[in-house]
Amino acid sequence: MEFRILGPIRVTDGDHEEALRGAKQRTVLATLLLAGGRVVSDEQLTERLWDWHRPATASAQIYTYVSRLRKLLRGELVINRLTTGYQMNIDDLDCDHVRFEELSQAGAEALRDGRYTEAAAVLRRALGLWRGRALEDATARLIEMEGPRLQEARMTALEARIEADLALGRHRQLTAELTGLVASNPLRERLRAQLMTALYRCDRQAEAVAAYHEGRTLLVEELGVDPGRELTETYQQLLTGALALPRAGAWSGVTPAMLPRDLGDFTGREPERASIAAWLRAKSPEPIVITGMPGIGKTMLAVHAAHADATSFPDGHLFAELHSPADQPRRLEEVLGGFLVALGTPPQMLPTGLDWRIQLYRSLLATKRMLIVLDDAETLEQVQPFLPTSGPSAAIITTQTPAAAPPGSRVLNLDPLTPQQARELLGAIVGERRLQAEQQATGEVLRYCGGMPMALRIAGARLVANPGWRVADLADRLHPVDRRMDELHAGDLDLRQRLQRGYSRLDVAHQAVMRRLGQSGTTVRDEYIAVDVAQILDELTERGLLNAAGPRYRMHELMYLWANGLGDPVGELSS
Repeated sequence: MEFRILGPIRVTDGDHEEALRGAKQRTVLATLLLAGGRVVSDEQLTERLWDWHRPATASAQIYTYVSRLRKLLRGELVINRLTTGYQMNIDDLDCDHVRFEELSQAGAEALRDGRYTEAAAVLRRALGLWRGRALEDATARLIEMEGPRLQEARMTALEARIEADLALGRHRQLTAELTGLVASNPLRERLRAQLMTALYRCDRQAEAVAAYHEGRTLLVEELGVDPGRELTETYQQLLTGALALPRAGAWSGVTPAMLPRDLGDFTGREPERASIAAWLRAKSPEPIVITGMPGIGKTMLAVHAAHADATSFPDGHLFAELHSPADQPRRLEEVLGGFLVALGTPPQMLPTGLDWRIQLYRSLLATKRMLIVLDDAETLEQVQPFLPTSGPSAAIITTQTPAAAPPGSRVLNLDPLTPQQARELLGAIVGERRLQAEQQATGEVLRYCGGMPMALRIAGARLVANPGWRVADLADRLHPVDRRMDELHAGDLDLRQRLQRGYSRLDVAHQAVMRRLGQSGTTVRDEYIAVDVAQILDELTERGLLNAAGPRYRMHELMYLWANGLGDPVGELSS
C-alpha cells in the first residue's frame, strides 16, 4: 500500500483507493505517519483533532479512529497502544513524505558535488510526489502545525532544482516559472535571485535590475530589513557581468586532437594503408577493424592511418585505449566522459548514467565529421557506444578478436611484415649504413624477429641505445632460443608482456591448448586433434594466435618460444 499526505491524504493499493472516513480519521493517520515511529500521546492527538476543545469522550473517539484504521487497512498497519498514546511502525510502509525527504537529500548532495544533471533529475522526482497542498483534507489544526514545515521542505527542494537547471544553462525555460513563483512568494529572496539570474542570461538586464529593486522595496516596507547576502551578491554580480553563463570548460572551442604521436619511421603496410584511406574518405564510412596477433602493429597502423587522413576530419580526432595498463577493461562511462569533455561539455555538467552519456555523445557527434580511434577492443559491447550512428564521422578499431567487429565493418587482418618490409623498418630505426655494413648479421636479426613489428622495434631500439654494439652482437644475443624472449625487451617495449596480455584474456581451456602447443612444436596436424580441441584451435586462429595452413595449424616462432615457457598442462588435455 502507498500512504500519501503530500496533497489530499490517501491510502492506495494499486488502482484501488481505501475509503478514509472524514477529516479526523485522516488526521489520526497523518499524525502517526509524520511521527516517524515515535509515540504520539493522547494529548497530541487531541490537540490536532479538536484544537484543545477536548470533548469528554476524546480518548474513546481516538480509540475508535485507530480501530477503524486497523480494520480498514487489513493488517498493513501496526499501531500499538502504549500507556501514554499510540505508536505506529512505518519502517516497511511506502510513504510519499519519506520518499520525498530521501530524494530531496540525494538531490541536494548531488547539487553540492556539482552533479547538476543528476541533481535536477532527482529533485524533479521528489517534487513530482506532491499533488497539492500537504494534508489538504485534514483538520485545520494539523495543517496549521505541520503544513508550514512540509511546504518549506518543498520550496527548498524547488529552489535547489532551479539552481541545478540554471547551472545546466536552462535559463530560457525557467523565466516563466520563476516569474510566477516570485509573484506568489515575493519575500523569498533566493527565488528572486534566481529570477534575476535567468533574466540576465536571457539578455533582459533591465528586467533583472527591476526585479531586484522591487524585492528590496518590499523587504524594507513590509519587514523593515535590507536584502540578505544572496540577493545582494546576485545584484552586484549582475552589475559586473558575473552572472553570465557558467564557464564552458578548458575544452570549449578547442578542436579535439587526441591521437598519439605518429611514428616518423613507420614503413610497410602500403596495401593496408591504401585501403584504409579509401574507406575513410567515403561519404558515410563504415567502421574499420584492424585485427591480428599481439605485437603485429595494429595500433601503430591505426594511428599512422589516422594522422595521414587527419585533414579529412576537420572537427577533430578522438582516441581511447579500451584497456588500462593493468589490462583491465576501462569503464565505458569513464571513456565517454573524456570524449564529452573533449567535445566541449563542462565536467560539472556531465550526465551520470551511461545511457545519458551515450545519447549526449551521439547528439554532439551527429553534425560533425570526426575520426574516432578505439584501441585494444575485446568485445562488441566495448565498441558500440562510441560508433557514429549516422553522418560523415568514421571509426577505426583495433582488436585481437573478430568478435569485436561491428556488423558491416571493414576488416583488415595483419600478417607479419614481408622480409623487405621488415628490412626497411629496421633500417628506418637504426640507419641504413649500419645495416649495410653487416648484411649477414642483419639477415639473422630479421629472421629472429619473424616480421613482427614489435620485435623489430625492440631490436632497433636496443641497437640505437647501444651504439658500440655491432649488429652481430645483437644477433648473438637473439640466437639462443631459450634467451630470445628475454632479449626482446627495451624500455617499455616488452614482447613477453604483450603476449601475456593476449594470453590472460583466454579462458582456461584455450590457455591449456596454448601451453600444450608450446611443448609440441610450431605445427600440429588437424587429423590428430580431438573435436573439442579443434574448435579451440579455430578460435585461437581467429584471435591471430595461430595460422591455419591446409591440414595444419602453425604458430609464429616467437609466439611458440613464449608459449614454451608457460609449462605443460599435464592432465588438462588428453593426448
